[in-house]
Amino acid sequence: MAVFTEVSTNEAQDLLRRLQLGELVALRGIEGGIENTNYFLTSDQGEFVLTLFERLTAEQLPFYLYLMKHLAHGGIPVPDPRADKAGDILHTVCGKPAAVVNKLRGKSQLAPEAVHCAAVGSMLARMHLAGRGFDRHQPNLRGLPWWNETVPVVLPHIDAAQSALLRSELAYQNHVAASATYAALPRGPVHADLFRDNVMFDGEALTGFFDFYFAGVDTWLFDLAVCLNDWCIDLPTGTHHAERATAMLDAYQAVRPLTGPERELLPAMLRAGALRFWISRLWDFYLPREASMLKPHDPTHFERVLRERVAHPVHA
Repeated sequence: MAVFTEVSTNEAQDLLRRLQLGELVALRGIEGGIENTNYFLTSDQGEFVLTLFERLTAEQLPFYLYLMKHLAHGGIPVPDPRADKAGDILHTVCGKPAAVVNKLRGKSQLAPEAVHCAAVGSMLARMHLAGRGFDRHQPNLRGLPWWNETVPVVLPHIDAAQSALLRSELAYQNHVAASATYAALPRGPVHADLFRDNVMFDGEALTGFFDFYFAGVDTWLFDLAVCLNDWCIDLPTGTHHAERATAMLDAYQAVRPLTGPERELLPAMLRAGALRFWISRLWDFYLPREASMLKPHDPTHFERVLRERVAHPVHA
């Protein structure tokens, strides 16, 4: 969430008035992430988050915004987009599509323990079930078709060993995706990016999921695998953390037990989750966009995670 577009205090105040959210008190750019421009927007009525969308189009955005509204109304603690007098939740700021949501309380838990992983697992399962009634459809835009398009773009920037791993894993994931077992996986709206910094806690109590702008319709198992690959590994080495993973899986299954095909393909989806973020980090690292406060993530992290997932498969 680097700052690509500078928003003035006058523009922020005009937006607050259009949304009937009071008078501007403070406006502060948010560091971290690499997709959108984000600001903390404080008014005399409360604290909000302003997002200007740098890649997503006005045609794509209603899926994300109305999904958040659907989940919020279904009892899932997620940001709820604010509407103007006409009822619109997609706005324009500095010529860019934009949204304003309430700021969740708490803070991210960047050194999670088993109790935090269990809370994420339980809420993730609740979120998947709550999303079943959502009537809009958009694929995961960072899914397999995007991997197939992007790998040739990043290959010239990496060494022979990395290239061999990237090519072989992409071929494996295409093979998995063509299987009958994969076709049997339950699907629905997924977050697809539920890392430690996209969840809020107040102590051990989970207070919210946020940053839904990679969401799409995909397998629920892929969503769970993305979480396991961030919450339940040792960050320096990428190795699996069994206690935290067991806590997350048990809590998830207490709400929604995994099906037979899901249990069979968990190792493959853990590899898929690692591949997806290795590709995107290679892309962002070697083909960056200019932005104030932009800090690309280290792509070698998910290379390590992928090598670990290939060498040491984890079963449900």
